Amino acid sequence: MSYPNTLKYTKDHEWAKIEGKIATIGITDHAQSALGDVVFVELPAAGRTLKHGETFGVVESIKAVSDLYAPLDGKVLEANAAVSADPSLINRNAHDEAWLIKLEMADGTSTAELMDAEAYTKYVQSLK
Repeated sequence: MSYPNTLKYTKDHEWAKIEGKIATIGITDHAQSALGDVVFVELPAAGRTLKHGETFGVVESIKAVSDLYAPLDGKVLEANAAVSADPSLINRNAHDEAWLIKLEMADGTSTAELMDAEAYTKYVQSLK
């Protein structure tokens, strides 16, 4: 699996695309592969405030139910309705159109804990 260099990653297998104060968040290709066929996604409503590490939703597959964790502090601007309507998008395109939420990062939010693609690839390999 390859991981786009334009994204940052967490040990919980979420990715974040940082554009100014906006972070688009999804789950990694590694996560969707481990989960198998995704059949249901529960996402938060716009306006909800999240703290780093807080559970913000659920991804359910034929194998397991997995919590989603906020990689950053901020306020939910939008949840991806396309993924809610067709959760299998996650299996087909985890790093692009299958984003889960857009978050307006809180002032002072640090992205220092997020890994780049190279560090995340090494992390995933260490799990095997």
